[in-house]
Amino acid sequence: MHEKASPERLRQHVDKIAGAFVPRDYTHRDNLRLTTEYVHDHFTETEAFAVSYQPFYAESSTYKNVTALLGSETEPRVVVGAHYDAAGPYPAADDNASGVAGLLELASLLADNPPDGAVEFVAYCLEEPPFFFSKQMGSYVHAAALREEGIDVSAMISLEMIGYFSDEPDSQRFPLFFLKPFYPSEGNFIAVVGRLFDRRLVRTVRDAMRDGSSLPVESLNAPSVLPGVAFSDHLSYWRNRYPALMITDTAMFRNPHYHGPGDRPETLDYGRMAMVVDGVVAAVRALAEH
Repeated sequence: MHEKASPERLRQHVDKIAGAFVPRDYTHRDNLRLTTEYVHDHFTETEAFAVSYQPFYAESSTYKNVTALLGSETEPRVVVGAHYDAAGPYPAADDNASGVAGLLELASLLADNPPDGAVEFVAYCLEEPPFFFSKQMGSYVHAAALREEGIDVSAMISLEMIGYFSDEPDSQRFPLFFLKPFYPSEGNFIAVVGRLFDRRLVRTVRDAMRDGSSLPVESLNAPSVLPGVAFSDHLSYWRNRYPALMITDTAMFRNPHYHGPGDRPETLDYGRMAMVVDGVVAAVRALAEH
């Protein structure tokens, strides 16, 4: 039984996704298919999950989400998701092989000791441009299907870049200057980000993550128009009237390799990544067992 997230397992997942399956932009469908098969294979390692592909169409091509449900189909569920596609022909280790690796490790840990409530794990395709903000995002397809089926989602968590950390002074930047006095200047924390009226959800996740790991956890509730607040798959759930938030290393506000060739596996901090996953385990339990 896995009691804590493993930095080595996380490294292996990132090495595979950001090494063997490159590039993963929307034009390289073979590598996207190999990524879905990799995720599917790991989900099916345990009989606890109901695993399936969710195919959908975009620009006359077929893409797939991969879903794994732990628990009953009929009870309210927590959704945890991460996109596996990349922006451009780059390794995209932090954005977002790190999120997918965290998703796989999280699923493994919770399968070993399931929470009382239902949890659905989803790997999405087509988060990146030119599909971002569109109904062709894999996460929008998933959220809209849940809404059409009348599924009650108590919360959705988007794992969006969870692997880049820095202890250097002023390594953390901010979308607006007035935020700087309220947060560390070092990029050594993980952030929980949600809308203004999701304060209770953000607080619940932040506090549970702090209890589940010694990694510093900061939070932000802000209007979705603030740069970065809506920049991931949680947006799709907002658009389908579900409560949702993002867990992130703050992406372009910290990682100098964002959307570039330097976003490679060796730039990530797998020890702190594991601490993020441990925190998310605690958060999912807090939400699913509420």
